[in-house]
Amino acid sequence: MSLRINDIAPDFTAQTTEGAINFHEWIGDSYAILFSHPKDFTPVCTTELGYAAKLAPDFAARNTKMIGLSIDPVDNHAAWAEDILETQGSEVNFPMIADTDLNVAKLYNMLPADEEGDSEGRTAANNATVRTVFIIGSDKKVKLSMTYPMSAGRNFDEILRVLDAIQIGEKHAIATPVNWKNGDDVIIPPTVSDESAKALFPQGFVTIKPYLRYVKLSA
Repeated sequence: MSLRINDIAPDFTAQTTEGAINFHEWIGDSYAILFSHPKDFTPVCTTELGYAAKLAPDFAARNTKMIGLSIDPVDNHAAWAEDILETQGSEVNFPMIADTDLNVAKLYNMLPADEEGDSEGRTAANNATVRTVFIIGSDKKVKLSMTYPMSAGRNFDEILRVLDAIQIGEKHAIATPVNWKNGDDVIIPPTVSDESAKALFPQGFVTIKPYLRYVKLSA
């Protein structure tokens, strides 16, 4: 069964470049970005990890931890990190899971649960589905998942944008419109009556249709 939005993210214990972790304990009271790679020393993922490392302070400012995953051992991850620093100009500053037994990839439906064997002998080609991003809340629930093809690099600016949308939505019980960016007007959900909206948003709101009401959040 696939993981769905608001499902509890599967817990696991794994070896990482920063030692053994229990995932739920590691998340703690933070949000988490879990993003996976089919194999170490793959070109698209090298560029992604470098850019993600540059954005790590922006995620941290949003109380969000980052953690990567690849099926290769920790020693391989360390050598790959040297290449990333050399070619991308940034040091990988978050843990990388060594999913050598494919446990996490299977738990998160990135590989079939009945997939046999471990990481030995596997290639990026037969790990093609291990290219997923999860945003997980402090409540340990899945807030977002996106799966990318092998050839298309992930957009971490978009991941940061949607994290903002998720967090502001949970904080203020609102929704965000198409192409929303932090500071733009937001949408009052149809489940909130006009009377309740007036109490929640005394600054006022604009009604386009009874189901489409925009409001600017107070600073």
